[in-house]
Amino acid sequence: MKATGFISLWTLVSLPCGQLANPAEHEDVVKHAIKLHRGKGAVITQRKQWVLESCRKLSGLLRQKNVVLNKLKSAIRAVEKDAGLSDEEKLFQVHTFEIFQKELNESENSVFQAIHGLQRALQGDYKDVVNMKESSRQRLEALREAAIKEEMEYVELLAAEKHQVEALKNMQHQNKSLSMLDEILEDVRKAADRLEEEIEEHAFDDNKSVRGVNFEAVLRVEEDEASSKRNASKREVEDDLGLSMLIDSQNNQYILTKPRDSTIPRADHHFIKDIVTIGMLSLPCGWLCTTIGLPTMFGYIICGVLLGPSGLNSIKSIVQVETLGEFGVFFTLFLVGLEFSPERLRKVWKISLQGPCYMTVLMIAFGLLWGHLLQIRPTQSVFISTCLSLSSTPLVSRFLAGSVRGDKEGDIDYSSVLLGMLVMQDVQLGLFIAVMPTLIQAGVSTYSSIFKEILRILILIGQILFSLAAVFLLCLVIKTYLIGPYYRKLHTESKGNKEILILGITAFTFLMLTITELLDVSMELGCFLAGALISSQGHMVTEEIMCCIEPIRDFLAIIFFASIGLHVFPTFVIYELTVLLFLTLSVVIMKFVLAVLVLSLILPKTSQYIKWIVSAGLAQVSEFSFVLGSRARRAGIISREVYLLILSVTTLSLLLAPALWRAAIMKCVPRPERRSST
Repeated sequence: MKATGFISLWTLVSLPCGQLANPAEHEDVVKHAIKLHRGKGAVITQRKQWVLESCRKLSGLLRQKNVVLNKLKSAIRAVEKDAGLSDEEKLFQVHTFEIFQKELNESENSVFQAIHGLQRALQGDYKDVVNMKESSRQRLEALREAAIKEEMEYVELLAAEKHQVEALKNMQHQNKSLSMLDEILEDVRKAADRLEEEIEEHAFDDNKSVRGVNFEAVLRVEEDEASSKRNASKREVEDDLGLSMLIDSQNNQYILTKPRDSTIPRADHHFIKDIVTIGMLSLPCGWLCTTIGLPTMFGYIICGVLLGPSGLNSIKSIVQVETLGEFGVFFTLFLVGLEFSPERLRKVWKISLQGPCYMTVLMIAFGLLWGHLLQIRPTQSVFISTCLSLSSTPLVSRFLAGSVRGDKEGDIDYSSVLLGMLVMQDVQLGLFIAVMPTLIQAGVSTYSSIFKEILRILILIGQILFSLAAVFLLCLVIKTYLIGPYYRKLHTESKGNKEILILGITAFTFLMLTITELLDVSMELGCFLAGALISSQGHMVTEEIMCCIEPIRDFLAIIFFASIGLHVFPTFVIYELTVLLFLTLSVVIMKFVLAVLVLSLILPKTSQYIKWIVSAGLAQVSEFSFVLGSRARRAGIISREVYLLILSVTTLSLLLAPALWRAAIMKCVPRPERRSST
């Protein structure tokens, strides 16, 4: 049996040698190989003779290949010693010989890789799907490596062609005298070649051997106009500019982030069209929501729904739109901090610290209880409960924008308590993002390692608390020694030119953002602290900066809320409307009741009336649950179904938030203040 398998193996291996015979002989070889593999046809002696002849052809090819390689080596040595050739001509000829050497070696390797693959296939079980899957994976890896090698060889051929052109130019220059303009252009050409070599990073060659880097097949899709009646020259220009889109086997789409040639300016036209489309459609959507009495932010979310995957699917650069939208969050929180002075923070810091912590613990406790009843994994229950315990800072800040804080002497302002608790939730968000890797490991950990996981979580909490202490200590130093002189310098330099003031404030905000990010605290907290530090300079400073930054914030907030709409799926909500409404109302009522209970315990008796307003502001779910949910889904903490439920519940709770907020304002706020709050 083994002998028959060996004969069949070498029979099929000899098929690549069929290129030496004519088509008729090649067909006979194939038919003969099939008969031998099935145990039919020629007698054993004929089989042996045929196999020996095939092996002799293969060994003859290998010997011929070695002879050619020796001749190539001799030719390379002869070229290098030839004094009559210029350096460019030598480089071109040597390069050409080396490419041919690689071609011969790769062809030989392909033959033996085919032998190895055939041997593995004959030894496997055709009923074993796992084995066939592994064989397919190995063949796919081999094809990817072959494609990469072929790509490299093509690039080398292009380089060799370039060297040939340079050699011909040098020969022509030697035979004729150059004009002054030709000499200048030749010098410029050489300088441009040196510049390209200096700025080219060789990112492909540098990263292809890095651990964790995989070769994948991708599709290159040209613009729609490229498939129409565009001429070839324009198509070549588009190819050189790298304006096409790449799609991998997982349906992920990629665009150019850094070109090989950095001397040519480029623009992502998809991204430009997406921003223009969002800007145009946001206007009628915002008008519509204003007409029916809803905040304009819901119009922007509707704009994202209409343009996103569940609508017209016209947004191509989704990741880029979401990235730009993050700046809307940054500037929103900066203005929140600008209105939230450190004096007011000191007045409510105990409530701001205790309230979110108690609410999060209670939400996790209820989540674990329901998870135990519904047989949900503890890690999934903890994640879902923590996600739902967070509330939307940008949404509440829009509710509070322009409201009158007419608190009485000795009372606590509800806006101060609400914003303080939301800022603490932003801190918890950074803490939770830091703990997420431990949750991922806890999902696959055994009971013997629970103690180690708890210890690891405690260490992470200690690190976050240390980072927070460092951030607030730095803020104290900046407030005492730096922020005053810095603003006065900006104010002096920006007289008659608001550009310097805007850039200076933006740079300070990004500095605080970077510091908190480096200390593993949320970037949003850095933006809030930047605004709070600047607000310490007085009311006039706050008003001046707010007039400059608010238009920027408003535009970027439109992009942010539109990016949220890109992840809202109305069809899914319609299919599961009953379940989603029940879940959303349950979450909103539970958060409202827990907030009322916690605030009843920690608020002074003279300020108990504000607990209804604060609880109404905390009853919705933060849009950051989109971010946390996407990370958890990629990490395997939650399933696709749970992820869609979180997205839908978050969206519906945000839609219910204005109605709940207005009801609380109507109940608890005096009439003069009620007009400005709503």
